[in-house]
Parts: sequence; C-alpha cells; structure tokens
Amino acid sequence: MLTSHKSSTIGRARRVLDIKLPTDFTAEELKRKIAKKLGIKEFSYTIEKQSLDAREKGNIYWNIRVGVSSAALPGPGALPHETFSIPYKKRDQKVVVVGSGPAGFFAAYTLLLAGFEVTLLEQGPDVDTRVKDIASFERTGELVENSNYAFGEGGAGTFSDGKLTSRTKSISREREFIFDIYIKGGAPEEIAYLAHPHLGSDNLRKIVKRLRQDFMEKGGQFLFDAKVENIDLVNGKMRAVETAAGKIAAQYFIFAVGHSSYDTYRMLMRKGVPFRVKPFAIGCRVEHAQELINLAQWGQASLPGLKAAEYRLTFQKPNLLPVYSFCMCPGGKVVPAAAYKGANIVNGMSNYSRNSVFGNAAVVAGVHINELLNKESEPLEALEWLQRLEERFFQVSNSYAAPACKIGDFLSGKVSAVFSKSSYPFALAPADFNELLPVKVIESLKEGMKDFCRKLRGFEEGVMLGLESKTSSLVQAVRDKGGRSDAVQNLYISGEGSGYAGGIVSSAADGVKAALDIISKGG
Repeated sequence: MLTSHKSSTIGRARRVLDIKLPTDFTAEELKRKIAKKLGIKEFSYTIEKQSLDAREKGNIYWNIRVGVSSAALPGPGALPHETFSIPYKKRDQKVVVVGSGPAGFFAAYTLLLAGFEVTLLEQGPDVDTRVKDIASFERTGELVENSNYAFGEGGAGTFSDGKLTSRTKSISREREFIFDIYIKGGAPEEIAYLAHPHLGSDNLRKIVKRLRQDFMEKGGQFLFDAKVENIDLVNGKMRAVETAAGKIAAQYFIFAVGHSSYDTYRMLMRKGVPFRVKPFAIGCRVEHAQELINLAQWGQASLPGLKAAEYRLTFQKPNLLPVYSFCMCPGGKVVPAAAYKGANIVNGMSNYSRNSVFGNAAVVAGVHINELLNKESEPLEALEWLQRLEERFFQVSNSYAAPACKIGDFLSGKVSAVFSKSSYPFALAPADFNELLPVKVIESLKEGMKDFCRKLRGFEEGVMLGLESKTSSLVQAVRDKGGRSDAVQNLYISGEGSGYAGGIVSSAADGVKAALDIISKGG
C-alpha cells in the first residue's frame, strides 16, 4: 500500500496567512503584503489555497492562504507534511487495465510504480489521431465510432473543461498524488491551490500524451485500437480478455471504460458480472453569451485578472425532481458527444483560456429509472432505455444537429424557429422538448429553469440544446470497498462507468483505490 513520508523546513519557522488581494494582483503585490504583515524581508512562500469572493459585485477579490517560511520568524520550524509514495517491488503478476481515461490511467500508473507488469488497453486511437477524427466529424458529420468525444486516448475527459474539483473528502492523499502527476505532465502548478482548478481541453491533449510516454518509458505497455470483445471467465475468475489482436492473459483485470461503453457493459452483464440500477440525471445543455453571465455574476462585462464567470444553480421542491446545473463551462463550447452512430447527445468543453464568447452548462433533473418506468428495472433494460432516448434525439433531424429551443419559449410553451449564433459545430434543429423527454423530467426542468431565471439575471435569454445524458451512470457495478467485483475475484470495475465516481479527480482516485487493493493482495 502507499506509505507516507514527511517533509519539513529545517531551521525556518512557518506562518500561515490569509490575505485579500484584487483580481489582477501580481506576485510582487503578494510578496509586499506578506512582508508588511510579518515585518520581515527574507522569506519563501507557497500558495496553499486561492478562492474568489464574488458575493458583493462591487467588491470582488481573491482570498489567498499562504504558508510563509523564514529564519527571521520566531518559533518552531514547519510541521512535517505527510505525503505518500508507492514502494517499488519487482513482482511477477501481470495486470490488464481496460480504458485510458483518468481511472484507467491512474490505476495502471500506480501499479506500474509498484512493480507490476501492466498492459493498458484503449479501444480508440492515440490523442493526435483522435483530434483529426473529431475535426473530420465536425466537418462532414461522419462519426468514427471508436474515435470521438467519448472514445480514444484519455477518455471523455480529454475533450472537456478539465475540471479538477471533487466533493469527496476522503481522497485528499490520492488527490495530491494525482495533481502532482498532472503537474509533472505539464499541468499549470496553480491546480494545487485554486479552489476550482481546471486544465482546459487544449492542455489535456498535451498532458495525456506526455503521461502516456512516461508510462511507456517506465516499462508499461499501451495498446490502442484494442477493444475488449469478450472475457475468458472460469469458476468466478478471469483468465484473459479477448481483443481483435487475440487473448491477453493476466492475474488481475481493471475495467475503467467510462459510462458510454454500452457494448462493454452489456458483454460483462451477459457474462454474469453483476450490476444494479442507480439514480442518474438527464436534461439538456443551456448556452448563453458569456458576457451575460459575467454581468449577472460580477456586475460588469469583464474583470482584470479573471477569465470568465461561472454559476452553480440548484432547485428543489416537493413532488418535483431536483434540478441543478452541472459541469458549467465558462468561455466554452457545446460539442456533439455521441459515442455511436444514430445517437445524439451533447457535452461541454473549454480551453484553458476560457475565452469563447459563449458559456454553457448542463441543466438536468435527478431521477431513478424505476420512477420513469414505474417498475423495478434490470441494468440491461436501463441501458436499452437510455440508448433509445439518445436515438430519439438523433431522429429529430436524422443528423447530429442539436434539437434546440430558446429557454424563454420553452417556459411559455412555444417552439423556437430561429436561433442566434451558437458554439455548437452543427446546426440547431427546432424541437419540442415536451415530445423528447419524460413528462416528470419536463415538469421539473420547467420549474427549475423558472427559478434559475430569478437567480441569474438574463437566464431566460439562453438556448437549451441537445440531450445531456452523461452526468452520471444509470447503472452501478456490484463490488466491494476496494472496487473488486462481487462475482469475479480478480476483476475490478472503476471510474465513472462503475457508478461510484463522477469527474476527473474522483475517477482517478477510484482507479488508484483499485490499484492499492491489488497491491495489498499481490504481495
């Protein structure tokens, strides 16, 4: 398992300060503030946390917590800081990891550092090929089913905002490890202290490539275009995975394929790997002019030192489903995120600069499949239901044009005929969402959006477009605390598709957790 080591600053006392600074502060201003507060000239410092306080539109500033070390300060030296490392030991066990998203990569990387022989399988191509295939798709409308916004090196997260926030409080050491690896892969160092860090899709494309190269230089095997088509399962134990290139045997297996991999989950279910249905959420993307969001949140169109304003909105009322915004992409783009031909779903992404003139977010209603179908549902049935819904949105125009309606028209019972410019690469197809989404979802979305119009000035001026169906998985693997399947003694199911994680950090931590469990068993 991971072992902790301690670091400290010998002979230098340490203080922690909370400082307020303007949005466009410089490093020199921060140093002057520290020097004035402590009355010293020689010191070193690290930013431990930085969060924006925008509660008063006329007084927006950064709250910055710094740790300051100096021989000029009285008192004891810095307290030891516990981190962790992975003890290396040459091992003869082989592990196959399926899926190169955050869960799969960090599981594979952790096991490699521990001395296992690791093969990482990705059903799609490398990130450079994936970029070309996506560009071709947006130009021609021809989807490559193993190389798109869902599949390929780095998983769906590679083409996202790259948010690194997580509400899970029990993964602080894993989070530090994950961030350290990302920074070594070229991520900006600020992710270690910003309250809402993000990488940006442009950075992620470079980072996942560097991390893959590092993985291979350390002895890991990375195979592209290697979709797992079947598993060799005997007496509750896996012996091999079957790909187009043949069988690959191992002692342990980790499946971290993401919740768009319907084919893989169906295959696992039919082989007797247990899953169950769970709560999930569906809705749409909403898009606004980013300047409108800035004005609503900041009281002005722009602020020096800041990129673009964000929002987080929630609504809950008795007898209605909870409605909330999710994965807000300020200064971003709405993208066609279908994983299969004939399906139409959307997602959001943005680059590190967040400099698009548009901002978008998912607005979804939380629900359980049993509520929608009014019966106890089986996992295979749930997947079929969701796929039919995604196909229904495609059938609106028999293309990847996004079904769309102005928010104001949706709330007043109208169908929009004309739309202003959008970031979405295909056309917007006028649609009546009442005919596309379940009644319970529509009723709740309407009340939720009315509430959002009161909370965010100008919200009704936005456009709702497409189907958002990937906020979380609607099925969940039946597994133990280490992530191991209840029915297969050497199979682990991790990440978003496992039903236990959501987002880059929690998925990566879930992969690390599976790796640690294997390390503890692998000797």
